[in-house]
Amino acid sequence: MTQISVARSQRFKLPSIPLALTTLYLSLMLLLPVTALLLKALTLSPAKIWEIATSPMALSSYNVTFATALAAGLINGLAGLVIAWVLVRYEFPLKRILDALIDLPFALPTAVAGLTLATVYSDNGWIGSWLAPFGIKIAFTRWGVFLAMLFISLPFVVRTVQPVLLEAEREMEEAAWSLGASPWQTFWRVVLPPIFPATLTGVALGFARAVGEYGSVVIVSANIPFQDLIAPVLIFQRLEQYDYAGATVIGAVMLLISLVMLLVINFLQAWGQRYEQ
Repeated sequence: MTQISVARSQRFKLPSIPLALTTLYLSLMLLLPVTALLLKALTLSPAKIWEIATSPMALSSYNVTFATALAAGLINGLAGLVIAWVLVRYEFPLKRILDALIDLPFALPTAVAGLTLATVYSDNGWIGSWLAPFGIKIAFTRWGVFLAMLFISLPFVVRTVQPVLLEAEREMEEAAWSLGASPWQTFWRVVLPPIFPATLTGVALGFARAVGEYGSVVIVSANIPFQDLIAPVLIFQRLEQYDYAGATVIGAVMLLISLVMLLVINFLQAWGQRYEQ
């Protein structure tokens, strides 16, 4: 066997080991748990599954969870883009400290985050005490859920957009200015297209993180059905009542809805990437 044929055989054999490890790891960490969840839910009759999945309390919890998480993701998409832009394009005092604080929600335990938000935004808190006289209540309402989701999902957008902005070519912007483009036209036609897919990725990651949030939300909200009860808390309540079947069905519904929404966001990412080419 010649050296060329040996090299070709090794080239095609070597990836099989990483591929096997990848498949094994993903199967253990993702496929098996998801399959087990769906199979557990399917042990019930279709009528019972439909009854649990479409109960008024479950539908309300889906609405609070997914609508609030989507709103938090979209707002953080805009805010995260602005923050990333400031961190990359401007120099100012304490910039390194601010940049490090962006990662605080990553390191901070979610229970501590919820306790901090409840302390600040409760009726007796630093900010809540100023809003209470006007009848504005943040903590222990759906606004508290929204605030917690904003807090824990912001870093995903900033850290996804920031590297793309660092690699952006400033010469393209200068060329647009020299051709008479306004700042808004330069941003819309030159700056935004390359960072748009990264922004959508950050929104998707933030949305997924907010949907699964439990620790901070359970503290900063009142967890009242039909008001601010999210699906993860409802699942935990079902488990406390030893209603494992009900918890499994609601978890399976959350899984399916999350997959559909992530597929939609991935489609939007692919659509946005066309502007990079």
